[in-house]
Amino acid sequence: MARRADPARQDNTFIMIMRRGFAASVLAGISCWMTSRARAEPAPQGGSPLRRGREEPETSHPAPADRPGGNAPTAARATDETLYRPSVHFTPATGFMNDPNGLLHDGRYWHLYYQYDPFAPYAGQVHWGHAVSTDLMHWEDRPIALDMTEAGEAFTGSAVLDAHDSSGLFPAGTGGIVVLFTRATAKAQTQNLAWSSDGGTSFTEYAGNPVLDVGSNSFRDPKVVFHRETGRWIMVVALARQHRIIFYASPDLLHWTEISRFGPAGLPGVDYECPNLVELPVEGGGTRWVLFVSINPGAPQGGSATQYFVGTFDGTRFVPDEPVVTLIDFAKDFYALQFYENVPSGDPVAIGWMGNWQYCEETPTRSWRGVMSLPRRMRLRRDAASRLRVVQAPEGLEALRGPEIEATVGRLEAGHGVELPLPANAALDIVLSVEVDPRPSGLPPGDKGRSGRFIIGFANANDDLLSIGFDAFSGQVWLDREGLHGFSQPFFTESFSVAVTPDTRKVSFRIVLDACSVELFLNDGMDVGTALIFPTAALDRLRMETSGAGATVRDLHIYPLARAMNRVPPPPVSAPGPSPSST
Repeated sequence: MARRADPARQDNTFIMIMRRGFAASVLAGISCWMTSRARAEPAPQGGSPLRRGREEPETSHPAPADRPGGNAPTAARATDETLYRPSVHFTPATGFMNDPNGLLHDGRYWHLYYQYDPFAPYAGQVHWGHAVSTDLMHWEDRPIALDMTEAGEAFTGSAVLDAHDSSGLFPAGTGGIVVLFTRATAKAQTQNLAWSSDGGTSFTEYAGNPVLDVGSNSFRDPKVVFHRETGRWIMVVALARQHRIIFYASPDLLHWTEISRFGPAGLPGVDYECPNLVELPVEGGGTRWVLFVSINPGAPQGGSATQYFVGTFDGTRFVPDEPVVTLIDFAKDFYALQFYENVPSGDPVAIGWMGNWQYCEETPTRSWRGVMSLPRRMRLRRDAASRLRVVQAPEGLEALRGPEIEATVGRLEAGHGVELPLPANAALDIVLSVEVDPRPSGLPPGDKGRSGRFIIGFANANDDLLSIGFDAFSGQVWLDREGLHGFSQPFFTESFSVAVTPDTRKVSFRIVLDACSVELFLNDGMDVGTALIFPTAALDRLRMETSGAGATVRDLHIYPLARAMNRVPPPPVSAPGPSPSST
């Protein structure tokens, strides 16, 4: 039986969300101020023999895996393996995963390299993990591609297809995959090159490494693209603590010349990281260049986030259109995105890491940590103010959809709701649009939500609740994970909000729910919220409620998604009940 919507409870929830959003911004500023003054300390003894007696490489996310006594054995797999293990998002079999690296389509396979500690579910001892796919959904593990060596850890980098052997590293008449990445020690971060003669499974490091060394221990994360107009390779790389992105050019991937710099600009945080430069299509015609820069810590919601700038690039210098910065995600768990090179369709496709450095090493999984986002197709669209904004949509997810779950909601009067059963332990792709009635007459503006709210809740018998809602008067959407009781941590911000298109009482939702993850795409991807979620049991009920005004739900489609990642034996999937209940 559905619970009747409680307007007072929803009013209080919305007010708390707004207050927490302000508090998160204040805390983020305090965190940034304190972190920037923290003194680096030597790493304790223990951990990998390669790290004993060494200081930590300069980053804003040191490695707690290196603890006195070395790494503890990986804990036995527990209930988290089934409850929190996604079925359509890539996760490592064991160990710790963060930034996506070396994203490339080689003509046959999509390659996903990633930052990886294979020894423990904590950051540190960084190698490059590797997986391949033919459809961006079903992934096959490959051996570790780049090892941590005496020269340092294998930090973030990128891959290109050197099809015409501009590097001269391949046999005559052939080409292959080349990666450029950061080798990191406590004293230095340098850019290094390696190439593969077996399709990207293993790599040989260039004898002349490093190919770039500016004498800094805060110089990392090269992203390389080929600029057709000038016929040369372009690298963007972060001078992290100085909040600058350096642009380099090369004819052969081996010899690099600095051509320009960008920044400081936007939100500096403590460190700049993981820059990406990409040309995106504009809806309606044309293209613009976009520079993505990740920051950590110091994001408005706290910890790590990714910002972007829209502008022009002439092969030498990037110039933003305006001094305005935009975040790629309004929640807290989408970071260090990287774009694929050599995409067959030509559509820009990116993957980000679903995590935040404030709590990623404490999440309640025992043998593994780290989730990749769904691959996302990206383009630019003008918003209501005629500013170009990045629009995101899942790429290829429709191929996993199973038979649609029958569900009809239609009209909901003010203060009423409906509850639908969902299949437990199945990833879901839910699409709907809603229009909230005009605000009732006689109410003062903004009177505790009585002007109309529409609430989507995912729940279970343990009283867990994930709430997503639309406040029609203020034109804002919230995502609230406060009601989930499987994880608590001081920086695990509970709720997020975003202002959607003003002066309208309509909004469209696409919600992808998968174990410990939710990805929320609003108004065809104009705004996106990505969050980790940790209920105490599977969320197997869907509620839709109204508060203060009626609403009409249109184009509701609920699809279970076929399992693409078989990390553990799949749990039984319970079928939903036959029909909704309402009040």
